[in-house]
Amino acid sequence: MIWWAALPVLGYAGISAWLFSKQRDLIYLPQGTRVDAAQTDFTLARGDVQLHGWVLNPQARNPVIYFGGNAESIQNRREQLGRLLPDHSVYLVSYRGYGASGGAPSEEALFGDALAVFDTVRARHPDEPIAVVGSSLGSGVASYVASRRPVSKLVLVAPFDSLVAVAQAHYPMFPVRWLVKDRFDSAANLHGYEGDALVIRAGRDQVVPPSNTDRLIAAFGKPPRVADLPEADHNTIGGDPGFENALADFLR
Repeated sequence: MIWWAALPVLGYAGISAWLFSKQRDLIYLPQGTRVDAAQTDFTLARGDVQLHGWVLNPQARNPVIYFGGNAESIQNRREQLGRLLPDHSVYLVSYRGYGASGGAPSEEALFGDALAVFDTVRARHPDEPIAVVGSSLGSGVASYVASRRPVSKLVLVAPFDSLVAVAQAHYPMFPVRWLVKDRFDSAANLHGYEGDALVIRAGRDQVVPPSNTDRLIAAFGKPPRVADLPEADHNTIGGDPGFENALADFLR
């Protein structure tokens, strides 16, 4: 009887242990994003890891850095951003383990890479304002950059307060807050943030609960501009006409 009574506890502990051991496989989804490095036109060395991506309008001023979403093939964003931002140079660099970039993703690595990308862009465009756009997972990366570097404008698309809070919302029966190592705590990074910011949110977001975006917005010191797209969901927000209008208007 004791053995049978212990089975649910053992099963719960086993699933929790599995979630802990496989968490980065569950968080990061680069498999469908891989491309050959020969297809890219930008390279940044980070120790023994090469990051690859693309630069649009390289001779233009006022650069914009785009940090993509999880499982997003950022090369597919080139046509849209080039069309919306013809007077800006736009940098799209794949996270390590994504696209043509080497290495394996982790919060610490992505944050360090993102700062290196910003510093490289600043060296290429001295004394020019640099805007940063982050979508979904990239909103966590962009929030960190904005907390550490002089970002002129910050755009967060389908953002969250922290990755661990979103994960806890999806797995309420497990102690996710104690298991997740890569926390992407954007609310903490942007606590009291006074810069110009735009939050674009999807009314039918099935990944980031509305309350998680609300808590992020509340963390700002200076309230951000908010664009609500009621018909968009987490995966379609970037194709919504309201997204294009809000982004172009804010960065113009």
